[in-house]
Amino acid sequence: MGSLDGRVILITGAGRGIGREEALFFAAEGAKVVVNDPGVAIDGTGGDGGVAAEVVEEITAAGGQAVASTDSVADWDGARRMVETALRSFGDLHVVVNNAAITRNAGLTDLTERDFDDVLAVKLKGTFAVTHWAARHWRDRFRAGVRADRAVVNTASGSGLLNPLPAQVSYAASNAGVAALTIVAALELGQYGVRVNCVSPSMARTRLTLGVPGMSQEGPAAAFDPLHPAAIAPVAAYLAGPACPLTGQVLSVRGGTVSVNHGWTLAGHLHKDGPWSVAELAEKVKELPMDDPFDKLAEALSGALGTTGRAELQEMISSLLGEPAR
Repeated sequence: MGSLDGRVILITGAGRGIGREEALFFAAEGAKVVVNDPGVAIDGTGGDGGVAAEVVEEITAAGGQAVASTDSVADWDGARRMVETALRSFGDLHVVVNNAAITRNAGLTDLTERDFDDVLAVKLKGTFAVTHWAARHWRDRFRAGVRADRAVVNTASGSGLLNPLPAQVSYAASNAGVAALTIVAALELGQYGVRVNCVSPSMARTRLTLGVPGMSQEGPAAAFDPLHPAAIAPVAAYLAGPACPLTGQVLSVRGGTVSVNHGWTLAGHLHKDGPWSVAELAEKVKELPMDDPFDKLAEALSGALGTTGRAELQEMISSLLGEPAR
């Protein structure tokens, strides 16, 4: 049995890089995977429907279940169709992994409005759009009495949180926005049984990072390569699993090091000289000092609004979102 047996998981940007490794790993763990990727270049231009299809073929050849989606996350209706593809193909949707990104690197004085908008459209708006349509489905199922663990795993970047790089103002801004979106979405969607977390890779060798000095050098095939994007997949799988208790957390990953972020600060880490398994992470993550987003919000509001307890806070959130008090 795998840690994701029976889970239906939609992964955006799953044709290459981190998303591809997640799709292969999740399928090996028993998930039914919607492989979404329009097959564009790193700047978002072009398109190749065969990119997603190749990953699907690799999964099915290994005995797994997967279907391809070539819609763009920046397309509002395309994001809706991705969710519908999961429901039509596998009858349900348990997890969304928002991984799609493009980049157009230029200094702030030279970056065009179009370039800035396009990067945010894929990374930030795309994360919102896919999550929006999935969350609407989950809300409707919850209101109908269906109780199931649902999860969103967003993907940010060390470039937006810990290591902002010159010439990446749009990329950094969109990834920081994804991390902030994660916390708010966790507060809103918890009442529907949805957990929302974020994984923030740092120094992973993908098409987007090959221009960074030192990133193109691959290690020996038989050894653990801390820069290989496969190092991210077990962490994302742990967050996607039904036994994971976390919500509203941002976990930075660099090779075998997994750290928890408190805002833009690393607050504690785990390290292993090799790849993690989902079972190992489930046991060791308990050692990290997690911030509960509900407790933090209750503390922040207690002085101004007199809100002191989690139940009272949940009632306030439900009221803001038009849900009846429970």
